[in-house]
Amino acid sequence: MTRPGEGAAPGAADAAVRARVHGRVQGVGFRWATRERLARLGLDCTATNRPDGTVEVVASGAPDAVDRLVAWLRDGPTPGDVTHVDVERAHAS
Repeated sequence: MTRPGEGAAPGAADAAVRARVHGRVQGVGFRWATRERLARLGLDCTATNRPDGTVEVVASGAPDAVDRLVAWLRDGPTPGDVTHVDVERAHAS
């Protein structure tokens, strides 16, 4: 199991991402699968259904783990049908 910070260089700053996932992503187990993936990557996170039918994913942790999360959100395999992902990146505080 991956732990927070595993794989990052000592002293490396954590990364943070807010992603809005579009497509058929509600009512198909997408949030459950995303939370499981986030836990495996050792990221602190939330995955929330939004009123507009998207899922918002907010995560922070090791930069390489955040990159793997974004790749998984875009390329899957995920439940449902992801049409596109809007991503905002920042350094975690």
